Amino acid sequence: MRVVEIAGPGGPDVLRVVERPAPEPGAGEVLIRVAAAGVNRPDIIQRLGKYPPPPGASDIPGLEVAGTVVAVGRPIDAPLRWKPGDRVMALLAGGGYAELAVAPAAQCLPVPDGLSFVEAAAIPETYFTVWSNLFDRARLEPGESLLVHGGASGIGTTAIQMAHAFGARVFTTARTPERCAMCERLGAGKAIDYEKEDFVEVVRALTGGRGVDVVLDMVGGDYVPRNLELLAEDGRLVLIALLRGSRAEIDLGRVMRRRLTITGSTLRPRPVEVKGRIAEALERHVLPLVATRRIGPIIHATFPLDRAADAHRALEAGGHFGKIVLIVDEELARRAD
Repeated sequence: MRVVEIAGPGGPDVLRVVERPAPEPGAGEVLIRVAAAGVNRPDIIQRLGKYPPPPGASDIPGLEVAGTVVAVGRPIDAPLRWKPGDRVMALLAGGGYAELAVAPAAQCLPVPDGLSFVEAAAIPETYFTVWSNLFDRARLEPGESLLVHGGASGIGTTAIQMAHAFGARVFTTARTPERCAMCERLGAGKAIDYEKEDFVEVVRALTGGRGVDVVLDMVGGDYVPRNLELLAEDGRLVLIALLRGSRAEIDLGRVMRRRLTITGSTLRPRPVEVKGRIAEALERHVLPLVATRRIGPIIHATFPLDRAADAHRALEAGGHFGKIVLIVDEELARRAD
C-alpha cells in the first residue's frame, strides 16, 4: 500500500510517499480501506519530532480516517459490530496517511447517510476531543456560557457548533473580521478579533461582569491567568493544547475564592476502552445532529495523499477555517451513499 511516512524530524518536506506492507487487523480491530484522512496539528508536532506515537501505534502520521471496512480481526469478548463493506469513520493512534489503516473496532463510528467520506474524515479527532473535554470533563450544561479560543480551527468550529446545539451561550476568539463573522454564523453569540480587541474586556462586558462558566483553551501560556479572570464562580478551565507554552503564573487565591477548576487532557494515549465510551456517547448524542445537518464538519481544503506536505504547510500557515483533509482514494472519497 502507499503511505506517507516521516523521513526524519523537520519541515513538511520530510513527508514522503512510500510503499509498505498492508497491515492486518488484530483482535478487536478492523482494517479500513481509507478514502480520506484528516490532517491535525498533532501530526505536525509528530513530524517535528516532538510527539512520538504511543507504544504499539503506527509511526505513520494521521489520527482520523473514513472509508470502508475490508476485514475484521478476531472478536475479543463478543462478535464485532462491523463487517466488510461498512462505511466507517475512525479515531486512530496513528497510521491514517495510508491506503489501508487498522483501527480498534470500539473507536469506529458509522458514517451517516448523505455524508461524504471527505466530511466524515474531518470528524473523529475533533468530535472525540470536544465531547470528552466540554461535556465529560467540564460538564457543560444547557444555559451555561462558554469561551472557545481558536474558533476558526477544526476544534473551534466543532466546539462552537456542538455547544450551541446543546444550549450553551458561546463566545469565541478568532483572527480577522471575516473569520469572526464565520464563527458567528456557526453559532457563536460573539466572536472577538483577538488582534484588535481584548477578549477579557469584551466577555466581561457581554456577561455583565459575571464571566463564563467554561473556557476551552488551546493556547496556554500567558492566556491561562487571563482565562481565570473570566471564569464565573465554580467555573472550569479546560486545556487541550499549549500553543503559547506550558508554563503560566496564576493567582491561586482567585482559584480558591471562586472555586475554580483547572483541568485538561490529551486524547491520543488514552486507552481504547475510554475512547470507546466517548464513541458511544457521540453516536448517541451527536451523530443524530450530524445526520440532520444541524452540525457538521467545516472543510477548508483538500489535498491528494502525495501532497501531504502541502497540507501541512496550509495548516501551519494558520489561515484556514475548519479542517484540512487528505484525499486517499478520489473515487471513494466523494461518495455519500
